[in-house]
Order: sequence, then structure tokens, then C-alpha cells
Amino acid sequence: MPAFLDLPLAAQIFCAPMMRWFVRAALLVLCLGVLPVKTPAPLVYRPGEGWSWEPVGGGKWTRQRAKDQLDVAQESFDKKDYRTAKLAARRTVRTWPLSDYAPQAQFMLARTLEETGDDQKAFKAYQDLLAKYPKIDNYDEVLQRQFAIANKYLAGKWYKFYFLPYKSADKTAGLFEKVVKNGPYSSVGPKSQMNIGEAHENPKGVIHDYPAAVKAYERAADRYHGQKDVAANALYKVGQTYLKQAKTAEYDQSIAGKAIAAFNDFMTLYPDDPRVAECQKTINELHTEQSRGNFSIAKYYEKKHRWDGALIYYNEAVAKDQNSKYADEARRRIESIQARKIAQAVSGPATPSPATAPNTSNK
Repeated sequence: MPAFLDLPLAAQIFCAPMMRWFVRAALLVLCLGVLPVKTPAPLVYRPGEGWSWEPVGGGKWTRQRAKDQLDVAQESFDKKDYRTAKLAARRTVRTWPLSDYAPQAQFMLARTLEETGDDQKAFKAYQDLLAKYPKIDNYDEVLQRQFAIANKYLAGKWYKFYFLPYKSADKTAGLFEKVVKNGPYSSVGPKSQMNIGEAHENPKGVIHDYPAAVKAYERAADRYHGQKDVAANALYKVGQTYLKQAKTAEYDQSIAGKAIAAFNDFMTLYPDDPRVAECQKTINELHTEQSRGNFSIAKYYEKKHRWDGALIYYNEAVAKDQNSKYADEARRRIESIQARKIAQAVSGPATPSPATAPNTSNK
């Protein structure tokens, strides 16, 4: 008699279905192991190359010599079979990294990534190409392709973190910084330096890093001072960036002063530039704004009966823009305060009321 029949009835009811399930599972596993299963594209791993899907019997794109493998990559690329081109190019680089064909294979790998829209990996592949093979013949072409990719992100293309899209002005500026580092005096070097500033300005975004943008433009003006168009545009952008910063909610009188100084430098160095008239108009507007700012501060001091402080800022309001409406009003307030001070000096200090203690909070 089977052993499980000696168990109580409840245990027998529980064990019988479990044993039937176990037998069925074992038979299923046995069938899967014995019966042939057709897999049209198995996953193959090669040391140093990684995983890839290949037809049964091995990859038809693999070759035993670097030149032959590169030829497969080029032929596949020409036929727009970018998947095979990428596999063949990557295998050439990884299997024969020191061969004469490795630089061209790395370039082909970057091109396939670029053609399939994977610009982040394409930029990195180009960067690896320049780092590993700095003496390649098409160095300038690689720089131009990196510059073109960076411009896509400057224009608004989203980055990807796995499947999550995001934007990053700092990362875009970093792409241009790599281009400048790779070829500061190349055909795309000056424009890349200017685009670093534009990326930090981030005109289409919410966060604007104006100090970093100014620094990038100042570097462009200094590094490319021998290229008049670049240097002039860079110095003009310095003033424009300071102007944008001065118009933010956190208005700072010193930022307006820096904008004025930058525009004055621009007009002095490039007096024939067609933007000189615009710069002069902007400077006048900034002087008016400085006058308004000082006038507002003076009114605050006057309201608190702090006459000396009010006089200082009313005089500043006049000095910043003598022809503005704020200067006219400031002159009248100066005369009124001075008359008040003379009257107080003649009559002597007022005696505080016995019922009210003097305010000493400002002493």
C-alpha cells in the first residue's frame, strides 16, 4: 500500500493534486528538452564584442580579416543596412584595434549611429575616434559632424536617459566645449565657443545661467580677437547678456553698469559696426533705468526721514541721467530736503514729547 494512503483523509486530498501537477510539469520539461525548437535569430555572445542576434549557423557578416570586415561594414552602410554595418564596424574596432582599418571602422560605427538617430551615442563615438586616433585624415569632418549634432540639441532636441526624454542646457554647452577642445581654431571652433554662451543663455528654457554665458562670450572675444567678426559679435553678446540679466526680477544696479561698460567697449573697438546706434540707444535706456532705481531708493530713505541717505540717492538719480523725468523730480526733492535741513539747523533739534520715548532703533 502506498505510504501516503496511511495519511489522514485531509492530507490525502491535498497531496494527490500536488503529485499530479508535479508529474505534468516534469513531462512538459522533458518534451521541451527532447523536441527541436526553431530559433531564427539566436542571441550570440563573443568575448570583447558583446551580444548580438545572428542567423542560425553563424553570422554571415563576420570575416577573419580586418579589411574584409570593414568592407562588409561599408557595403552594408551603402545599402542602408545600418544594423549589419554597425555590427561589422564595431567588430573591426574591437577585434583589430591596432590595425590600419580601425580608425575608418570607428568612423563608420559613428556614422551608423548618426544615421539611425542615436545622436548621443554618435557624438561619443566620434569623440572616441578623435581620442584614440587623433591623426585621422578626416579630422575636420569629424569635428563638423560633432558640431552638427550639438546644434540639434541647441535647437531643442531632447536627450534620452534609457527611455526617459529630458533637456539639459549644461549638457549641450558641454558638447560644444568638447568641440572647442578638439579643435579650438578649426572651422567650427569659434562658432562652437559662441554656442556655449547661447546654450547657457537658454532662451527657450526656464533657467538661464547668464554669468556662464558672459564668461563664454568673453572667452570668445579674447581667444578669437584676431577674427574681427567673431570678436565683435562676442563683445556685443556680452552687453546683450548683461542687459537680459539686468531686466530680470532681481534687478541689480551693478549689472546695468556692466552692460553699459560692455557696450561702451564695443563702440570704442568697433565704431563702424552697424549696431553702434542700437548700443547707444540701449545705454541711454540703461542710464534712465539706473536713474529710476536710485530715485526709488531715495524715496524710501526720505519716507524714513533719513535725509542724508535720501540726498545721496537723489543726487545719484540726477547723475545717472540728467535729462530723465526722475532727475527733474530728484532735483526738486533735493531742494526740499536741503531747505528742511536748514530750517532744522536754525530752530535746533526738536525736543521729544514727554509722553513719547525717542526712537533709538537706528542708533
